[in-house]
Order: sequence, then structure tokens, then C-alpha cells
Amino acid sequence: MELKDRVIVVTGGGSGIGRAMCQRFAKEQPKGIIVADIDPLAANQTAEEIGGIPCVCDLTLETNVKRLIDLAEGELGPVDLYCANAGLTYKGGCELPDPEWQRLWQLHVMSTVYAARLLVPGMLERKSGYFMLTSSAAGILTEIGSAAYSVTKHATVALAEWLSIHYARKGIGVSCLCPAGVDTGFLDHEDPIHQFLHMSAVTPEQVADLILNGIRDEKFLLTTHPEIDEFFAFKTRDYPKYLSGFQRLVEKLTKRKK
Repeated sequence: MELKDRVIVVTGGGSGIGRAMCQRFAKEQPKGIIVADIDPLAANQTAEEIGGIPCVCDLTLETNVKRLIDLAEGELGPVDLYCANAGLTYKGGCELPDPEWQRLWQLHVMSTVYAARLLVPGMLERKSGYFMLTSSAAGILTEIGSAAYSVTKHATVALAEWLSIHYARKGIGVSCLCPAGVDTGFLDHEDPIHQFLHMSAVTPEQVADLILNGIRDEKFLLTTHPEIDEFFAFKTRDYPKYLSGFQRLVEKLTKRKK
């Protein structure tokens, strides 16, 4: 898909990868970009920079996703590209309280389900449309510092796969972004794992270029580092050894903290 004259929605568009996407997509002369973000200042700043339309909303609520889609269609017309990019994380394992697990589930998975419910029928009728879901390397590997993040990002990948399997031959493209370290505020420099990721972190602008090329080529899995593909391939070849390697890493990091 080329983005010229297209109607685009980017969630989490006020900062990080989302902001870089908005800036990069704007150069392709789309019909318009809706910049959705929970942060009013960030949404408005990015929208003003690119000549887009801001939408301040909490996407964990289905009513807000509907409001976002209604805004896009009312102002610009049918949505051609929906980038489900908004994300959040909480540190911890199974001890994390239910509301934190539920919030990540709603944001990383259900918000895209809500969007698909609204957008897929029209895309099928037009035989054209595209979904770009931002997961994480944690979605195909794991995130040892956050159980809820890892689990819900795995679910993001599963949802992207399901959409692709059911709709790719009916005119609806799907890409799934699985980045490792990206130099954004998402990286916690106090966290040992994030310190390691920061050493090889790419810029949000590099990721935006990757996404644009992936959408043009209608490529499903988009990764930022060759190591992700190598670990993913190794995981399928020797699952016990893959798990053992992460177990050793957790032991090493636990000793370092002590």
C-alpha cells in the first residue's frame, strides 16, 4: 500500500514510535492523519507539526475507539490505514494486581479488536485497507521484567496473525511490528535489561522508515534487529535450550541486583 491520499489513524501518536510514524507518513502526502494519544499536549503538538487532527482518548474503552473512528471518518473519510501503536508496561510478575493486567490487556489487545469490529466490514466492501499492530520483540520472545507486558504482546502478535489469515486474501493487509530497543521514553535506564537494550537501540525515525517500507511491501513481521529473527528461529528449533538461556539470564540479573 502506498500512503498518498490515504486516511491514516495512528494511536500512541503523540510520542516515540507513534510520533515518528506520523512525521514520516506526513511526507507521503496522505489525505490526512488522525493523531490519537491519551496525553492531550502530545497529541496536539504532533498534530500541529504535521497538519494532522488530534484525538485525545483512552483506547481501553470501546466507546473511545468508536469516537476515534467516527472522528476520522467524519473529518476525512473511510480509514485506509489503522496503526494500533499505543502501549504501556508495568514491571512485575503474576503478583501484579488485576487492574494492571486488565489495563494492558485492554490497551494491547481489545482496543485493536474494537477497531477491527468497526473497520473490517468497510475494508472488505472496498477490498482495501491495512492494519499495522505494534507488538514487541517480547511478543515473539519474552520480556523477563514484565509478565503482563509479555503475555499481552504475545496476544497482539496472535491477533495480527488471525487478521492476516482471515483477511489478507480479501484485500486487507496486516503488518506486525516487533521492535527490540528503541530510543524512546519507554526505555527505563534503571532497569538492567533496558540498559542492555539501550546499547543497541535504534531511533524512532529508523523504525518509522521500517514500518513505511513494510506497509509498502505488505510484509507481515517487521523487526528492528537481526538478533530478534535469530532468537525467534532458535526458539522454534530448540525450545528447551531457548528457555534454559532465559532462565540463566534471570539468575544472572537477580545476582547482580543483590
